[in-house]
Amino acid sequence: MSSLVEHVDLCPVSHAGNKPTVNEIPSRLVKVLQYRVPVNPRGEFCVRSKVVATAAAVTLATVLGLVDYLTGREWAISAFYLLPTCLAGWMAGRSAGFAVGALCAGAWFLSDLFSGPAYRHPLIPVWNAIMLFVFFFVVVWLLTAFRSSHYHLEQTVECRTAALRAEMEERKRLEQAKLQAERLAVVGSMAAQVAHEIRNPLGSISLNLDLIEQELSVFANSNGRSAAECQVLLREMSSQVLRIGQVLQEYLRFARMPKSERAVVSLKGFLEEKLNFVQPLLDQKHVDLRSTLDPNLPPVYVDAEQLWEAFLNLIRNALDAMPDGGNLTVSAQRNGAEALVSISDNGHGMTEEEARNLFVPFFTTKSDGTGLGLAYAQRVVNEHGGRIDCATAWGKGSTFSIQLPLAVGA
Repeated sequence: MSSLVEHVDLCPVSHAGNKPTVNEIPSRLVKVLQYRVPVNPRGEFCVRSKVVATAAAVTLATVLGLVDYLTGREWAISAFYLLPTCLAGWMAGRSAGFAVGALCAGAWFLSDLFSGPAYRHPLIPVWNAIMLFVFFFVVVWLLTAFRSSHYHLEQTVECRTAALRAEMEERKRLEQAKLQAERLAVVGSMAAQVAHEIRNPLGSISLNLDLIEQELSVFANSNGRSAAECQVLLREMSSQVLRIGQVLQEYLRFARMPKSERAVVSLKGFLEEKLNFVQPLLDQKHVDLRSTLDPNLPPVYVDAEQLWEAFLNLIRNALDAMPDGGNLTVSAQRNGAEALVSISDNGHGMTEEEARNLFVPFFTTKSDGTGLGLAYAQRVVNEHGGRIDCATAWGKGSTFSIQLPLAVGA
């Protein structure tokens, strides 16, 4: 009866200190009595509740026995013996109820015995006391059984309520995922159409720019500009055309992710190889790499190329957060049946709004960003049965945690 325990607050909380001295023992005993014992799985009350309830029941039984003796046989009060018996059984448990029931039967027997002879046979009071105890025994048994069943019923209702709540949250999550998938399908179709309409003109423009650049290497510009100056302008135009092509390619990659080709991969060796690959970029950005890779890390079953694209997006995001250099920490270790990879930086971190929209497609705070890098990383990790989380604080940096299931048999 968890609800009843919450209202009957008989155990104020106290914490024990170090080993007490002899003079401190009495006060420490008081603290022990005041310590709250948690409700156990069967819903029983704390120790002090049981002690207080049993003491109250014994006191009430004694008072009833005295009143029963003083009033004599003219006033029948034997039914009131149920009060202390039920109190002890409900608050302190079945054993205490049986003990108080026996005490009540004994009190009734003594009051009846000392009230003078009134029966033909001297064993009749004994028989009546035994019958009264049997009655109390049955009442306590039924009362505690009802209490136990009621507690289990409460537990069942709480478990089912929690299960329904979890099911509702899961349905809500699935609906949101379905809605996002539908939006991505629309975006993918639109991106494919846009790419088809733009890619060919871009190719033609790029080819013509190359031809013009070749011609300018021979002839000077009629407006007085040298061929070298015009070549610089043309190269800038070519770089912008290339930028448009890269953006289109990134949109297409996110909208139409190719089917993964998975294989068993040693995550430690995979990360070591790829981190060596990006080391020149880190040196250029004045970023120190610190890696901690568990040598006994079991393999994972992944598409290595897709996973590296996801990790690379996270590393690029970390580099963007450290424009003046800093520290990049990459660690990999086993976490139960999963591999945990962490990528941390000590950059400027993110605001609450940025962290909330971190994996939302097309959300970006960069002037030249597409807002698809982290969304792509999350999509890759999710499709591999993993999970990606981010812990960040403004001015303190960010940590991305990627959990991937280990290969079967690992």
